[in-house]
Amino acid sequence: MQTLLSFAFVLGVLVFVHELGHFLAAKRVGIKVLKFQLGFNPTIISFRRGDTEYGIGALPLGGYVKMAGESPEEPRSGRSDEFLSKTKWQRFQVLIMGPVMNLLLAVMVTAGVLYRGAEVPVYDDQPPVIGAIAAGSPAEKAGIQIGDRMTSVAGHGVDTWKDFLLTVGTRPNREITSGLIRNGAPMTLQVTPTPAADSRFEIGDAGVFPDVHPRVPGVNRGEPGDRAGIKPGDVIAAVNGKTITFRSQLMDAIATHPEQPVTISVLRDGHRLDIQATPERRGAKGWLGIQIAEATKSIQPGPGEAVRMSVQQNIQGAGLIFQTIWGLMTRQTSPKQLLGPVAIAQLSGEYAQVGWLALLGLMANLSLNLGLLNLLPIPVLDGGHIFIMGLEGLARRDFSLRLKEKMLLAGFVVLMMLMVTVIYNDLTRISWIERFIPWR
Repeated sequence: MQTLLSFAFVLGVLVFVHELGHFLAAKRVGIKVLKFQLGFNPTIISFRRGDTEYGIGALPLGGYVKMAGESPEEPRSGRSDEFLSKTKWQRFQVLIMGPVMNLLLAVMVTAGVLYRGAEVPVYDDQPPVIGAIAAGSPAEKAGIQIGDRMTSVAGHGVDTWKDFLLTVGTRPNREITSGLIRNGAPMTLQVTPTPAADSRFEIGDAGVFPDVHPRVPGVNRGEPGDRAGIKPGDVIAAVNGKTITFRSQLMDAIATHPEQPVTISVLRDGHRLDIQATPERRGAKGWLGIQIAEATKSIQPGPGEAVRMSVQQNIQGAGLIFQTIWGLMTRQTSPKQLLGPVAIAQLSGEYAQVGWLALLGLMANLSLNLGLLNLLPIPVLDGGHIFIMGLEGLARRDFSLRLKEKMLLAGFVVLMMLMVTVIYNDLTRISWIERFIPWR
C-alpha cells in the first residue's frame, strides 16, 4: 500500500505540474480551456468553474488539458480563443510550458532538499584516485593499480569520483578506453565494466574504490568489539587483510565470520593497529556490537547556495540523460537501464521507507527526466509538436492533415516500442516473473 500511495503521490505531482504549465500558458494567450484532468478516463470526480471542467480520472497514469480547437480533425468555429487560431509563437508558449514547469520543479525540489542539509560521501567531489580494487574485477583484469588517478572514461574527462562512477555506470558490458596517470605518466587501458551484482538496473561496475573507510562512532560496552579493544572514532581499514571501503563490506565481513577470529586493521590517531576480534553468533550471523558509519561529510547550504547547487546538479543530470539517449541511439548504452512505471513504483515505495527527503529527491530526478524527454522531437510529445511547427515555419506553409497524421503515427509507434521495452525491463527485475521467461 505504501508503494502504491508513494507512486500515486509522485506521479500526481509531476503530471499536475506539467499540465498546469500548459493550462496557465493557454489562459495567458487567451485560449479557451475545456477540461483540466489528472488521470485518464473514466472521470470519477469533476466540477466546473467558468469555461473549464476540472476532474480526476480513474487511471492515475497521466493527465491532460483539453483546449478548444486544438486538433485539426475537430470542427473549428474560427473563434480567436481556439488553439489553432493562435500564432505559432503563442502555440509554442503553450507547448513549451509543460516541460519547463517540470524542469523548474526539479530545481526547486532539489534546492529544498539540499537546504535541509544532507550527509554526502566524502569522496564524491574528490579526484578519482584508486584506493582499492576488488579481486577478479574488470579493473584488476585490465591492469589498473592502486594509486592510479583516473582521468577519462570513453573519451569523457572525469574530475571527481562522482563523474567517474556515473560514466562507468552507463556502460556495462562495453569495452571502454580509460585514461589514467600512474607515477606521473599518462597511459590508457581497456576496461569492460560488468553489471554490479547487487543492482537491478544493469549499472556498470569496474570494481574500483576510493581511498576511504567506514568509521566506528560508538561501541556497545561488554560486546565482542569492546572486549577486543575497538574504540569510538576508529576507522576500519581492512578485515583479514582485505581492504574495507564501505559500511556494507564491513558488515558482510563481520556477519560471515560468526565465532571465528578475524584481524581488524584500524586507523587510530594516525597509526594503524591490528586488532584480533571474534564475532559473537547471533542467529546465523556474526556480531561485534559496534556502530558503523560511512565516510561522509555534512552539507548545510544557505538558500542561495542551495539553489546554485541545485542548478548545478540538474545540469549534470541533464547531461547524463542526453548521454544516455545518445548511447541508446548508438547502441553504446543498454536499454535494460531504462525504467518503466513498475520500477518507478517500486523505487517510490523504497524511497518513501527511507523518508520524505529521499522521496522528494526521487521526484525531482523524475521531474527532470519528464521535462527533458518531453522536449525530444518525437511526434506526440510536446517537443514533437514544436518540431512540426518549426518545420512548417521553415516551409512557410502548414502541412496537410494527412502528413501530420502520418508523423504522429510514427511518433506513437516509437513511444509504444519504448513502452514495451521499459515494461519488459520492469518485469524481468521481479524474480518470480523472471523464472517464467525461458530466454533470461
